[in-house]
Amino acid sequence: MSTSSAAARKTPDLSTRQLRAFLALAELRSFTRAAQASHLSQPAFSALIRTLEDAVGTRLFDRDTRSVQLTPEGRLFEGSARRLLDDMGGAMADLADHVERRKGRVRVAALPSLAAGWLPSVFAEFMQAWPGIRIDLDDALSDACIALVRSGQADFALAASGAGEAAYSDLRGQRLCADRFHLVCRTDHPLARETRLTAKKLAPWPFIQMARNSSVRQALDVALHPLRLNAVFEVEHLATVMGLVEAGLGISVVPALTLFHFRRDTLVTRPLPLPALTRTVYLVQRSEGSLSVAAQTLHDLIVARLGKLKLDDF
Repeated sequence: MSTSSAAARKTPDLSTRQLRAFLALAELRSFTRAAQASHLSQPAFSALIRTLEDAVGTRLFDRDTRSVQLTPEGRLFEGSARRLLDDMGGAMADLADHVERRKGRVRVAALPSLAAGWLPSVFAEFMQAWPGIRIDLDDALSDACIALVRSGQADFALAASGAGEAAYSDLRGQRLCADRFHLVCRTDHPLARETRLTAKKLAPWPFIQMARNSSVRQALDVALHPLRLNAVFEVEHLATVMGLVEAGLGISVVPALTLFHFRRDTLVTRPLPLPALTRTVYLVQRSEGSLSVAAQTLHDLIVARLGKLKLDDF
């Protein structure tokens, strides 16, 4: 046979039923006993062996009225047949483990405020129910979270955008909640006792600002435009905001979901009655394709738990 002819020959399609029948006959050396072990009539079993031999293009058994023996090709094929069945059994068992959530892996991207404050209790609940599933967490700002979803590195993300659903036009964004904003200042600051807070009353005071690429900053810039705040620091992390405010270096405005950073006797948090100042939290995933069973289960749990969250409790 020429090289081109050999290359053109197709690999035969073999079924697990054929492989099991072959191995039963190889072990029992009797069509009658092998058919019984396979729960088939002898004619049906014999036909199954013939279709296997036709598929591989050679005889696998020498048979006469007294015995059944493997041919040299049959002996060669026996080891491969066992490996094929073992591999198939392993693949099916692994798939069943994933489907039944005995094992799996989910990668979530989330805003640092959610990753530190609210998500851990949800993860704990999930991992108690399905301890075999591993969760990988990327805590990052919204743009980085979305990039991880777009690239396929994260199954889904918890992100925020002042631009709303339009920011995720090429993705699937599910609105989860609207996060209201609070003033943060020291207990001895005049604004801690101000009867009616307004944006103009905040403007003169030294202000600790978040970085421009954060969802907190983006929401503030949109809601307060054209008002300019008296920014004295611009930082990346809410823990830094807390430290600077506590030191008396300025005030700040942060979402309700971040208030766990500011629970200190030296600080006061007060809701801001500014309807335009909100940060909407979305669960974002790719538009095409479906989530794994494990990822979908965690997705649904997050939606259920965040849907019950009352931001007035913060």
